[in-house]
Amino acid sequence: MATGLWTKEQIKLAFHLYCQIPYGRIYGRNPEVMALAKVIGRTSDAVAMKMLNIASLDPAITSTGRSGLGNASVLDRAVWDEFHSDWERLAVECQLLRQQLDHGDPPELETENDSIWSEDFTGETRQVLTTQRVKQHFFRRAVLSSYRGRCCMSGLSDSRLLIASHIVPWRSDKANRLNPSNGLCLSAIHDRAFDKGLISLTDDWRIILSNDLRAQDEPFMKAIFLPLENKQIEMPERFRPEPVFLAHHRSDIFLGSSSP
Repeated sequence: MATGLWTKEQIKLAFHLYCQIPYGRIYGRNPEVMALAKVIGRTSDAVAMKMLNIASLDPAITSTGRSGLGNASVLDRAVWDEFHSDWERLAVECQLLRQQLDHGDPPELETENDSIWSEDFTGETRQVLTTQRVKQHFFRRAVLSSYRGRCCMSGLSDSRLLIASHIVPWRSDKANRLNPSNGLCLSAIHDRAFDKGLISLTDDWRIILSNDLRAQDEPFMKAIFLPLENKQIEMPERFRPEPVFLAHHRSDIFLGSSSP
């Protein structure tokens, strides 16, 4: 087992995993922590401790009174800042690095829609699609784990019906496509309503309904959405939705509302 100072690559992989598993599952006997420890030549307890050091840099953790281990190094902070300045590059880089350490075994990647991946693509097109899948897989895991695998509006916890929903759409902000703070864990119907501007969030994470939605006569729509008015979403453990992203959604996507 390796001892001594952590390399930057090892810290990147620890942060990469930190983003993708629930905070409460960061411990040495977690199979994912054990698997990472094996490929980087560290003990699983050392990997868990490094991830908890990283947690001490996370405002969403420290604002709740938790502090991680509080021993983050200068290099830990550098990796934190590097990820936050370029989520896409780091997510892909870490996935490729992990695959190399796993001796090239292809990762199992879960995305929102797997229908396209059955096509027999080859060459450059397949590489582009694989890269996109790596990005989507990272974003989905980061968002769903931060919200403890529950829709933040309805509480639904069946992963087959959950979407890692972008606040600012994928096409609109390349720099924040994979930023978990640009994500909400929503059920499929709440995701669709959010995407179409029927619902939005205030800067203090309260749900607002559009006039168009309030005017609906359909009983199902009333039953699903009207009780949500002005309720705060279930907050994530990490990566709280950034007000700047919420403001963009309200100004560019939301259909508008007046006081109920």
